[in-house]
Amino acid sequence: MTKQDIENHLKTFIDPHYGIDLITAKAIKKIEITDANVRIEVELGYAAQSYLETLKTDLTDLLKSFPEIDEISVNVRVKIASHAVQKNLKPLSNVKNIIAVASGKGGVGKSTTAVNLALALAAEGANVGILDADIYGPSIPMMLGLSGAPESRDNKTMQPKTAFGVQTMSIGYLVAEDQAMIWRGPMVTSALQQLLKETCWEAVDYLIIDLPPGTGDIQLTLAQNVPVSGAIIVTTPQDIALLDAQRGLRMFEKVNVPVLGLVENMSVHICSHCGHEEAIFGTDGGVVMAEINKIECLGALPLDMQIRLQADVGAPIVVAYPESRAAQIYRDIALKMAAKLALKPKDFSSKFPNIVVQN
Repeated sequence: MTKQDIENHLKTFIDPHYGIDLITAKAIKKIEITDANVRIEVELGYAAQSYLETLKTDLTDLLKSFPEIDEISVNVRVKIASHAVQKNLKPLSNVKNIIAVASGKGGVGKSTTAVNLALALAAEGANVGILDADIYGPSIPMMLGLSGAPESRDNKTMQPKTAFGVQTMSIGYLVAEDQAMIWRGPMVTSALQQLLKETCWEAVDYLIIDLPPGTGDIQLTLAQNVPVSGAIIVTTPQDIALLDAQRGLRMFEKVNVPVLGLVENMSVHICSHCGHEEAIFGTDGGVVMAEINKIECLGALPLDMQIRLQADVGAPIVVAYPESRAAQIYRDIALKMAAKLALKPKDFSSKFPNIVVQN
């Protein structure tokens, strides 16, 4: 039994979130063989607190197939890195990764998805923030049960408001609920930049940006001035929603922001009385779109009344009913999203020294 034998055996195990084996994902950091004892160090690049023990058990069971091994030690840890962003931009100093949640069309459940994914990542042990970039129709405050102006300790910057362990910022905290934001594009994009850069985010691993629908000023500002590590597209199976989602996908491709995957929302309606399932908006539209564009469909969410009810009362389903089917789907999507990001190139800008020319 050699180190190569163990590596070859580990290659047969496909991580369900990476979608590839741990050797290829460069997650196996050390293999030590001492007599008949084997010790393996695994480092996942994504938040996965609920998965660590399962992975440890699975790898231990896998290596038991070697009869010459007496003792197996598997140590699994998580290290979330900062990943590469658009050219000419650098990640924010206190935010490792920004993930944009977008849709080409309104009404597909994008904000609900963004909030529940943020909460799912927090439940997996990550430091998470969410920025409500929908200046005209902010909904994050209501979904998280928050209100009131954010605190400022220096009269220049704002402290994020926190709910369920997630740091948040929204224009909704700064204006009255019924106030219409009658602003032109430049004012909107300026507000977005202020909300992002003048908020004192605290050691955030993942900052989820809930974008407004479409491909307008805010999306263009995000692409040009905000260091984004990746994006996901939310759609329904309906053809007209998929058409708009395709436009959003193309936008991210043109500005060199990697699309981590697609989420199909409202994929099937489940009757709360009899349990009958009906595909109201069509079948497998998101899956087909993902296949055509060579990206992954991260998951499909049902049209579930509890998802809507919990968002309306400020306690999203991931925290209100963590054992529910919908909450589990959100957690699976969050794990896959974070794992896909972990496979992207890392940011090394902080490793290079600053060169100063002096007389």
